[in-house]
Amino acid sequence: SGKCLAALGPGLPELVGGSADLAGSNLTRRPDSAVVTADAPDGNYLNYGVREFGMACAMNGLALHGGFIPYGGTFLVFADYLRSAVRMAALMGLKVAYVLTHDSIGVGEDGPTHQPIEHTASLRLIPNLSVWRPADAAETAAAWTAALTREDGPTALILSRQTLPPQPRDAEASANMARGGYVLADCAGEPQALLLATGSEVALAMDAARLLAASGVRVRVVSLPCLDRFAAQPQSYRDAILPPQVAARVAVEAGCTAGWWQWVGTKGAVVGLDRFGESAPGKVLFAHFGFTPEAVAEAVRRTLAGN
Repeated sequence: SGKCLAALGPGLPELVGGSADLAGSNLTRRPDSAVVTADAPDGNYLNYGVREFGMACAMNGLALHGGFIPYGGTFLVFADYLRSAVRMAALMGLKVAYVLTHDSIGVGEDGPTHQPIEHTASLRLIPNLSVWRPADAAETAAAWTAALTREDGPTALILSRQTLPPQPRDAEASANMARGGYVLADCAGEPQALLLATGSEVALAMDAARLLAASGVRVRVVSLPCLDRFAAQPQSYRDAILPPQVAARVAVEAGCTAGWWQWVGTKGAVVGLDRFGESAPGKVLFAHFGFTPEAVAEAVRRTLAGN
């Protein structure tokens, strides 16, 4: 995300950023950023301090004034402080972007107070707020493109702190990222099961698919960086990505399971987290809570057995 902003900034002088005391962590400050101060009021970056709600209100004001594209960053777990201003931005159709980082138990030793569980699902409930949770650099670029080209409402970018591997894609997959959901990896013939994932769990789903393929199970991996964008696609496209006849579906996301049943159905399963986290290194927590290739593969096998 920081690299996207660095590339975009010089060509978009109207892009005005800021952060609620976390610029060094959420990488919202660009190389061309000039901090607004009393002595230099003509800058393009605001240090809001620990004022998440004030930041979101100011962003709304900038968008309403016109001539600016405001973006602001904080940790995802602090999205609750933004919420009423985000709701107003969605209601008024304002073009603003929220950079919400440190998006899961991957935060690790910061403990459950700083580990978002319900926040992504909660943001997805706000009408007209587009929520992107990208899996790697390519999807992050697609998310920023969507945010900056959208003219009728706000966009939230849900970003992981931990390093995530780039995923290989063919030309069709690369083109379909902008549609919010696409086939990242397919099998030969009709799939027996579908693995749906977002963000940091896409790599996990890919590893689980390799384990399943080694045991003869045909699996399609579907990346869904933006559920609202995918839901807005024609039914024919959605059915091509998620064939209705394939009932064995498993969704993987390191957060609460609410909202995923729409996509996996009553015969599917969700590998998620419906309780608060713990304090430990991120990798230890992912293993502790069952976010491993082996656990995801076993969830697919159980789902297949039940279908």
